[in-house]
Amino acid sequence: MIPRYTRKEISHIWSDLNKFRKWWEVELAVVRAWSKLGKVPAEAVEEIEKKVEVTDETVARISELEKTYKHDVLAFVTAVSEQAGEWGRFIHLGITSSDVIDTAQALIMRESLELLIRDVDKVMEKIRELAFKHRDTIMMGRTHGVHAEPTTFGLKMAVWYDEMRRNRERLMGARDRISVGKISGAVGTYSNIDPRVESLALKELSLKREPASTQVVHRDRHAEYLWAVAITASSLEKFATEIRHLQRTEVLEVQEPFSRGQRGSSAMPHKKNPIHSERICGLARVIRSYLITGLENIALWHERDISHSSAERVILPDASIALDYILNLFSEILGGLVVNKERMTVNMDLSLGLYSSSRVLALLAERGMDRDSAYDLVQRLAMESWEKSVPFKDLLSSSEEVLMYIKKEELESILDPYSFVRHREEVFKRVFDQETS
Repeated sequence: MIPRYTRKEISHIWSDLNKFRKWWEVELAVVRAWSKLGKVPAEAVEEIEKKVEVTDETVARISELEKTYKHDVLAFVTAVSEQAGEWGRFIHLGITSSDVIDTAQALIMRESLELLIRDVDKVMEKIRELAFKHRDTIMMGRTHGVHAEPTTFGLKMAVWYDEMRRNRERLMGARDRISVGKISGAVGTYSNIDPRVESLALKELSLKREPASTQVVHRDRHAEYLWAVAITASSLEKFATEIRHLQRTEVLEVQEPFSRGQRGSSAMPHKKNPIHSERICGLARVIRSYLITGLENIALWHERDISHSSAERVILPDASIALDYILNLFSEILGGLVVNKERMTVNMDLSLGLYSSSRVLALLAERGMDRDSAYDLVQRLAMESWEKSVPFKDLLSSSEEVLMYIKKEELESILDPYSFVRHREEVFKRVFDQETS
């Protein structure tokens, strides 16, 4: 991922230095396992632990060796074996490259997910704050972009919060599914290694074993990682798209934070554009595209080919880094979001009270009018209200057909926007009481 969208902590997780350190954790765990089984002298383990250290200089040496070897794992093994001296012969004993790569990849992906889950927690907390702050902030609910019935901004936030909770669960599920390694040799048959080495090494690394591996850990696990990342990104795009719509000049119910000295346009000084929400939408599209490649990586030839390898060097770090970036960007947006209550009220009045048509229809049917006849009546009055810019309440209160079933004094409560959201506490309990249940 380009530096513009890369944050420091996630950058380190996906750096070459961290990758090679994770490779070394795997190699060292294998050496220690062999020692416990009596094949590697305790003295060798002690010397290897003392002498080998993966640093920036090691990374440079690996890069230098790879120019000749054209094989990064062999370059790595040579670089660390040089540090180990005579005991270097016990490094990479009986294992194949994917034993190291795939097991270490699990460690990296797990570390990455732990950071992403923390990011999600920050976003959820910001959404929660907005939900309770605006639980009673009435606004127009829209379907198809058109006024529907009243809701509250807090209820909108409750929807977002619950969706982010599901995303958190997906990321945690992916963390469990990718926390798997294999130390089983060239095609997964333990031809040159004792299965007990795998058990001991993976226990040290706090990983489960792939029950039936080939040369690789199976790529449905990596696809699930990308799936969880992609769905989370898609939720952020959904939320960011809502902010973009609500920030339009004609709506202007919410606005992204606009910092002192910020400029919205090179040509139009008046502009305040939802650029951060738009950035989230753009990067979410990039992240979803990586999922397609991840799914295609599942179908490898026989016990393994390397068609997935080059793709994963791009899609796994980039998807993770991009999600980390947009989660933190969205957290910043929420932290400074401007909610314009007055404009929400003004916009509700634009539809002249027509949001109450559903309640009038239901009440007419409930009190004895044929439903089709009731629908025709309410629709006719609604269209007249809209076309003549006459408040819907006025037409209802002057309609003899309506007054046969609904008293004039009842219309006030029917048209009260808060009556539409009278069950909001029930929704809040369902969403937020899960935290303590």
